[in-house]
Amino acid sequence: MPTRHRLAYWRAALSQTFAPVAIDIPDEVCSGTIRTSRLGHLRVATVDGDPMSARRTPQLIAQDEEEHLVVKLLVRGVAGVLQDAREAHLHPGQIVFCDTARPLRMEFPQPFQTKSLVVPRRLLGLEESDLRRLTATPLHPDTTAGSLLAPFLTQLVDTAATYPSATGEALARHVVDLLTVLIEERLHQQAGDAPSAARLLLARIQVFIDRHLADPDLTPEAIARAHQISVRYLHKLFQTENVTVSRWIQRRRLQECRRDLARRQAAGRTIAAVARQWGFTSPAHFSRVFRDVYGMSPVEWRDSAARAPRVAGVPAP
Repeated sequence: MPTRHRLAYWRAALSQTFAPVAIDIPDEVCSGTIRTSRLGHLRVATVDGDPMSARRTPQLIAQDEEEHLVVKLLVRGVAGVLQDAREAHLHPGQIVFCDTARPLRMEFPQPFQTKSLVVPRRLLGLEESDLRRLTATPLHPDTTAGSLLAPFLTQLVDTAATYPSATGEALARHVVDLLTVLIEERLHQQAGDAPSAARLLLARIQVFIDRHLADPDLTPEAIARAHQISVRYLHKLFQTENVTVSRWIQRRRLQECRRDLARRQAAGRTIAAVARQWGFTSPAHFSRVFRDVYGMSPVEWRDSAARAPRVAGVPAP
C-alpha cells in the first residue's frame, strides 16, 4: 500500500477482524499481516505487525451490535493492555482477555505476533461483574489454565481453516465449553473462599435485575421478595461487588441508556423517552446522574456519538 493509505487500510483490517478501533502507527511502519478464519460462531486470527497502539473508545463501542470477548495470546514481542482501570504488561506465552464492550487500549512498542480467539459474549453466559474481573489480568503459562489454553489456542488458530464447516461448528461448541470451564475456574480462584452458593445466587439476582431494568418499581425490597431472601442478606451479597444494590441498578440503567443514545437509529427519540424506557421516572434526575458518571450530559453524549466517523471498511450495523 502507498504510505498515505497504510494507516486507514490497517485500521480497517483490524476493525473487521476484531471490532472497530482507532490506531496510531509510526510513519516508518511498513508491514503487517492478518490471517483469519471462521470456526462456527467464533473467529480466530494471527496478527503480525510493527509497533502500534489500538484503542476502543465509547464512540466506537456504540457502533457495535455484537459484543465479543477476545482471548489473546502474545507469541512474540511485548504488549501493554489497559482496561477496567487495570494495566497488564504481557510477555511471550501470556494470555489476556479483552472485552470489546468497554473502553480498551493496547500498546505494542516493538514488532509483535498475537494469536486470538474472538467469542461472542452471549455464548459464554458471563455476568458483567465476572467479565470485569477477567480483563487485563495476564494468564501465565505456568498456571493450570495457562498451560492448557496456550498450546490449545495456538493449534486452534493455526488449523481452523482446514476444518469442514460441520466439523468447525461442532469444534466451536466444544471450544466455548472448555473456555467457560477455564474462566469459571479462574474466577473461583480469584474469589478465594467466597461460598459458591452465594456467588450463584448473586449471578441469578443480577440477571433478574437486567430483565427488569425497565420497571421503575425495581427496588431492593422487590428483588429480595422475588428471591425469598431478606433485604439485609441481599445487601450482603452485593458487598462483594463493592456497590450497593440501588447503585448497581442505576449503573446498569445508565449503561443501557448510554448505548441507546449513541445509536444513530435512536436519533429521533427524546432523551426523556430513552430514560423512561430504562426505568428512570425523572428526566432531571437522569440527566444529573448521567453527568455525574460520564462527565457530560445525555445531549452532549448523543451529539458526540453522532459526530463520530464510521471506521473505513467496516459495515454500519
